[in-house]
Amino acid sequence: MTMIVFLISFIGLMAIGMPVAYSLGLTSVIVTIVAWGSMGGMDMVTGQLNSLIITIFHSTDNVNLLTIPFFVFAGAIMAEGGMARRLVNFAGLFVGWLRGGLSLVNILASTLFGAISGSSVADTASIGSVMIPEMERKGYPRSFAAALTASSSVQAILVPPSHNSVLFAIVAATPAVTIPSMFLAGIVPTFALAGVLIVLALLAARKNNYPKEDVLPLKQATKVALDAIWGLITIVIISGGILSGFFTPTESGAIATVWALFVTFFVYREYKFRDFPKLIHRTIKTVTMVMVLIAFAAAFGSVMAMVELPQEISNGLLAMSSNKYVILMIINVLLLVLGCLMDMAPLILIMTPILLPVVMKLGVNPVHFGIIMMTNLGIGLITPPVGSVLFVSAAVSGLKIEEVLKSMMPFFIALFIVLMLVTYWPPLCLWLPTLVAG
Repeated sequence: MTMIVFLISFIGLMAIGMPVAYSLGLTSVIVTIVAWGSMGGMDMVTGQLNSLIITIFHSTDNVNLLTIPFFVFAGAIMAEGGMARRLVNFAGLFVGWLRGGLSLVNILASTLFGAISGSSVADTASIGSVMIPEMERKGYPRSFAAALTASSSVQAILVPPSHNSVLFAIVAATPAVTIPSMFLAGIVPTFALAGVLIVLALLAARKNNYPKEDVLPLKQATKVALDAIWGLITIVIISGGILSGFFTPTESGAIATVWALFVTFFVYREYKFRDFPKLIHRTIKTVTMVMVLIAFAAAFGSVMAMVELPQEISNGLLAMSSNKYVILMIINVLLLVLGCLMDMAPLILIMTPILLPVVMKLGVNPVHFGIIMMTNLGIGLITPPVGSVLFVSAAVSGLKIEEVLKSMMPFFIALFIVLMLVTYWPPLCLWLPTLVAG
C-alpha cells in the first residue's frame, strides 16, 4: 500500500507540472503521513515528520556543498567577462588552419571553457554566442553550428570542475568516491569525447568542403596567447590545485572566484560593474534551487529506504541477469530514457542511491559508475523534451528546436559511442585515478 502511495504521489505531482524539488518534498510528507498514520496514529506521524525535517536540514549541512556555489559564481563571472571569446581565439591558433577549422575551434574552446565553468549550459551560452554567428558567416549551416556547440558542451559534465560530479560524489556517500577522484576520472573521457567529435567534424568538413582559416602572423598569435593566459591560469587554479592536493575542492572554488573577479574587473575590464548585482542574483537563484533540490532529495531518499524501493529495483535488475555487462546496458537504457524526461541534477540525487548498490554488488567501481552516469545524463541535456542545453543552443542560434535536432543525429551517434567506451572499458575512467593514487 505504501509503495503504491509513493509511486502515485510522485508521478502524479510531476504529471501536473509541479517542480521536481517540491514533488520530492511533498511526496516524502504524504508517504510519511500514510505509512506511519496507519501504524501508530498522529503522535507517531508527528515524530516522523520531525525526523524528516531534521533529515532535510542536515542534508545541506555539509562543507563540501560550498564547492557548488563557488564554482557556479566563478563560472558565471568568467562567462560574462570576455573569457569565452579569448579562449575561442586561443583555440583557433592550434586548429583553425585545418579544413573545417572553426568546427574544431568550437570543440576545443568548449573543452577549455568547460574546465572553468563546470556547466554545459554556461558553456553553450558563452561559446555559442561567439561561435555560432562566426561559423554561419564563414559558410557553415547555422543548424550544424548549433548542434556542434550543444554536443561539445557535454564535455563540461566530465571535465573538472563539473558541478554534477561534485553532486555525485556527495550523494554516493562512500569513501571510494571523492570529489578529486571523480575529477580525475573525468579527464580522459573528456579527451575521448573531444576526439570523437573532432573526427566527426573533420568528416563533415571534408564532405561539405568547409573553409580553412588563415594562419595568424607570429606577432598577432603571441598577442592572442597572452590575452588568453589569464583564463588558462584559472584552469590551473581550479584543476591543478585540486588534483595536486594543494587545495581542497572548496578552497579551490573560493580562490577561483577571487581570481575570476580580479581578471574580470582589473585585467579584461569589459564587464560593467552596474551589471554585477544581476549576476549575483542569478547565481544565488541557481544555487538556491540546487540546495532546495538536495534537501528534498535527502527526504525522498529516506522515504525510498522506508518503502524499500532501492531493494526492490536491485532485486528486479539482478533477477534479469547476473552479468554486469548486461545490467550496465539495462541501466544505460533506463538513464537515457529518464534523461529525456528529467533534468540531470534530480536524476543524480534520485537514481544514485538506487543504482550504485546494484553495480557495486556486481563489482563495478563506484567512480567508474559515476562517470558512466555523467556521460549518460549529459546526453539527456541535449535530448528533448527536457534538454536544457538543447534549448539554450536553439535560443542562442535563433533556430527552432526541430531545426537543431535535424543536425543532431550524427552527434547523438558520436556521444553514444563514447558512452559505450566509458561503460565497457573501465581503464578509460580509472587509469588516471589509479596512477595518481599509486
